[in-house]
Amino acid sequence: MNDAPIVTRIAPSPTGFMHVGTARTALFNWLYARGRGGKFLLRVEDTDRARSTPEATEAILKGLRWLGLDWDGDAVSQADRAERHAEVARAMVESGAAYRCFATQDEIETFRETAKAEGRSTLYRSPWRDSAPGEHPDAPYVIRVKAPLEGETVIADAVQGDVRFRNDQLDDMVLLRSDGSPTYMLAVVVDDHDMGVTHVIRGDDHLNNAARQGLIYDAMGWPRPVYAHIPLIHGEDGKKLSKRHGATGVEEYAAMGYPAEAMRNYLARLGWSHGDDEVFTTEQALEWFDLGGIGRSPARLDFKKLDNVSGQHIAMMETDALLTAIAAWRSAAGLQALTEDEREALSRAMPLVKDRAKKLPDLIEKAHFALTTRPLEIEPKALKALDTVSLGILSELTPQLQNASWDRDTLEAVAGRIAEAHGLGLGKVAAPLRAALAGRTATPSVFDMMVVLGREETLARIGEAVETASRQETTEN
Repeated sequence: MNDAPIVTRIAPSPTGFMHVGTARTALFNWLYARGRGGKFLLRVEDTDRARSTPEATEAILKGLRWLGLDWDGDAVSQADRAERHAEVARAMVESGAAYRCFATQDEIETFRETAKAEGRSTLYRSPWRDSAPGEHPDAPYVIRVKAPLEGETVIADAVQGDVRFRNDQLDDMVLLRSDGSPTYMLAVVVDDHDMGVTHVIRGDDHLNNAARQGLIYDAMGWPRPVYAHIPLIHGEDGKKLSKRHGATGVEEYAAMGYPAEAMRNYLARLGWSHGDDEVFTTEQALEWFDLGGIGRSPARLDFKKLDNVSGQHIAMMETDALLTAIAAWRSAAGLQALTEDEREALSRAMPLVKDRAKKLPDLIEKAHFALTTRPLEIEPKALKALDTVSLGILSELTPQLQNASWDRDTLEAVAGRIAEAHGLGLGKVAAPLRAALAGRTATPSVFDMMVVLGREETLARIGEAVETASRQETTEN
């Protein structure tokens, strides 16, 4: 098996949103396969017909697409393969690795209650385990695996090491229900085998399942896959991640405005490490990722770290990539798409704002000066900077700006000379300029804004601000 091409899979149940833990498991599987030229498959475990919905399936597909985790071939529906699962169960009966059990639910429940009252093990041992076909009644039955009664089962796990299970603690689990439908434990093994899965990378809440599922592999003479059971994700308080810790669904992170690139980086680092590297590209993750770097302790979701990673990715991303990410965020958040004019304005402003943003909405907020249109709404606090003295300075500055070279250094020099002539610091000129250009007190550098806005728009905004402030002053007097 070691020489075979790597095949991994993600097998979510479509019973709700795509959990961030499922997303991380999918990422680990994708990185491991893609980084080794292997295949990454998607199987939708939709056997629970009562809870599985098309909407939940679509949420899974949407979450994987947003994260950029492409899969090979079509998504496989587990429910569509029920007859194949049943075929394997029947083959196990024929080989003696499984048996028909005619015990009723009432009989099983009575056994367990009695065993509990007497302080004995409640692990059910069916009286039909070694019965001959001639003894079988004409009644409904389930098919159970014939688990070994002595010795131990060892799971060689790439993350957890060798994990041992006493065989007398393994039950004769049901493979096929009395209505002929397969159980999850049977279906997952048959599907993994038939899909050629070589590595099963999943949460360590499935570790006990590996011992029981191994019985099916062995009974059918199939090679077991390499197992890698990864610790679950906990909240910052060390408890299992739940709604009380904040967002648990992938779509929530998309709607909050984290770029997919940053989310991939953060999730990869959540339980896996490569030296001290915290921020890395997807290309680096594909090159570095291995099972040996996965820790055995639960990882803790930390929004401050996520914000930090997100901010560094935004700073590294090219403008076109950021515009694409912004479009994905606005769609996920149910917001209107940016117009072509807004995209153009945001493009021009991007170099000024991307180094200070933690999430994609921050870019829109910080680029407000470029996205807003005249007449500007000037915030009360900013309006205070447009006093009589400041209006005089802006009026004096305007003709000098009309003939200046339109680059940052020249514009700053022009403003500096005006400030010096009035015995003022540059900040005293920058404050009213900021109010005039953006209508706010917190913005990028005024000279950078002037370059982005251009000469015509800059002068028009200054002119309007002078008029607005003058009108207000006249009204107040």
